Amino acid sequence: MEKSVRDKYVLVVGLEVHAQLLTKSKIFNSDESVYGGAPNTHAGVITLAHPGTLPKLNKEAVECATKMGLACHSEISRFQIFDRKNYFYPDLPKGYQLTQDRTPICKGGYISIKSKEGHPINIELNRIHLEEDAGKSIHHENESDTLVDFNRAGVALIEIVTNPVIKTSEDAANLLFEIRKLVRYLDICDGNMEEGSLRCDANVSVMLKGAKELGKKVEVKNMNSFRHVQRAIDYETERQIELLERGEPVISETRTYNVNDGKTYGMRTKEELNDYRYFPDPDLSPLQISDEWFEKIKASMPALPHELHEKFVTHYHLPEYDAHLLTETKEMAAYFEVLSSFSDQYKENSNWLMGPVKSYLNEGNIEIQDFLVTPAKLAELISLVSTKQISHKVAVSEMFPRLAKTPQMDILAVAQELNLIQVSDDSFLTEIIDKVIQEFPAKVEEFKKGKKGISAMFMGEIMKRSKGKADPKAANELLLRKLNEIGHR
Repeated sequence: MEKSVRDKYVLVVGLEVHAQLLTKSKIFNSDESVYGGAPNTHAGVITLAHPGTLPKLNKEAVECATKMGLACHSEISRFQIFDRKNYFYPDLPKGYQLTQDRTPICKGGYISIKSKEGHPINIELNRIHLEEDAGKSIHHENESDTLVDFNRAGVALIEIVTNPVIKTSEDAANLLFEIRKLVRYLDICDGNMEEGSLRCDANVSVMLKGAKELGKKVEVKNMNSFRHVQRAIDYETERQIELLERGEPVISETRTYNVNDGKTYGMRTKEELNDYRYFPDPDLSPLQISDEWFEKIKASMPALPHELHEKFVTHYHLPEYDAHLLTETKEMAAYFEVLSSFSDQYKENSNWLMGPVKSYLNEGNIEIQDFLVTPAKLAELISLVSTKQISHKVAVSEMFPRLAKTPQMDILAVAQELNLIQVSDDSFLTEIIDKVIQEFPAKVEEFKKGKKGISAMFMGEIMKRSKGKADPKAANELLLRKLNEIGHR
């Protein structure tokens, strides 16, 4: 699409993000809330809506939702009721979904993200509410029948609903990333988008710049990756603009995103609002969050990503980039903090975690919580480098791989055994440097003629012949002194 055409329009996006809560049981009964398992093995009589069965609210689900609201600066509703949202679908056993229509547990609030240019943006939330999940319909290829698995039915959810204030697809993807980070820090959702425990619907519309009325909204359903969200919004933006440019109306509808071709396809129109006939559930008593309970939940809140980011910049004096990467997961942030309690080389600690450790984790496809090297042991290795007992190169290439395989090893003893301890003794270095200078008289002449960069070649030879044992700083100082002495003869 030509930029001149695209620039005539403004994109407006709102997200609806469903997060499955990490409660042991479902939100209104004791059925186990786990991913996987044989179909319909975690679906008891309450899940299946047998006559005479009654729901009972899961206290842990309320606490999880409250934590999310506190993290998002929302107002927590202290009095709540649950409503029946009535619609008929094969994977909804009761014929209605229990949700919060008029009294969402969290009202308003915002989540902060960074724009493409690095500027902070507060994305306004409309609400966060509790509800139960539906089951799962399974459509096998080339078969006319639909199979239904009710294991997921009744699993506790929160739905995070933004206002229509998102202006770019990049911001939408960034917001989803921040939501996943938050729910993981709070330990209320595993954020596993591949398994569907974090799912996103995007409401997309476009309007001419300067227009005061929003364009027709199109809902793109059930996307399960940041990339898919961004690509779906980009495609839908261009599709709607092309319709308007041709003088055709945008139909308010629900569409699905096809990951194979990157396009959206119509599922059903929604020109009229669905009449869900909400009414308070007569089987669930109103919920009152007492002052005592509310304060207990607030006291259990962990440090949040933005708080740790600020701490890493102000207390540990790390660059913004380091702080951002180290706080992407609470486990990495925690490892850094424990490491820094053993080593005050904060920038070096960060470099090790973002460099050798991160590479090792990526190669083994493991997370930092599964890394067997303790922060105390890694601090020992960092200390050997900072005190110049071993070189950084030797530490990374020789010692760290050994430590990763044998986390309890005596690092100093192994370094001594392998003859890796750095030497800054003048007599040891002088002998090597003198031999290198003698063997490369032509290079010495180049240095004398002003080609100072040739010293790097000499240093390479020195480090190779010392088998990495030479202290680079001491060796370089002695080398330059000798070369300059020759130059003045």
